[in-house]
Amino acid sequence: MPAHPPILKVKLQLYCGEEIAMGPGKADLLAAIEHEGSISGAARALGMSYRRAWLLVDAMNRCWHEPLVATAPGGAAKGGAQVTPLGMAVLRAYRRLVDVAGQVRGEVEWGELQGLLRERPKAHQKAD
Repeated sequence: MPAHPPILKVKLQLYCGEEIAMGPGKADLLAAIEHEGSISGAARALGMSYRRAWLLVDAMNRCWHEPLVATAPGGAAKGGAQVTPLGMAVLRAYRRLVDVAGQVRGEVEWGELQGLLRERPKAHQKAD
C-alpha cells in the first residue's frame, strides 16, 4: 500500500433546476444556524460573510416546498433565525445520504481505481 493512498471524496449536491438546493456547505450552514440561533452567528462560526450565508439560506428556502430556515428581524436576542422542522428533516436525510454514498469506499470498483491512480501527480504530462 502506498504511503499516501488515493482518497475518495464523495460530494453530494441536490439540485432544484439550476440551483443547488442542498450540498455540504448548505448542510453545515443549517447546522450552524441551529446551533447559533442566527444567520449572522452561523456565518461567523463558519468564517463566511453574512451576505453569503443569507444568499445560501435564500436559495434553500426557494428550493423546497416549505422554508428550511425561518427568520425574524432583530438578531438572536429579538428574533434571529431558526431551522424549521422541515429543515431539520432535510438536514438529517441529507447527512444519511452522504453516509450511504461514502460506503462506496468498500466497493470493488474503488479498489480497482485506487490501483490505477498515482500516489502523486506527475510534474507535467511528459515526465516519467
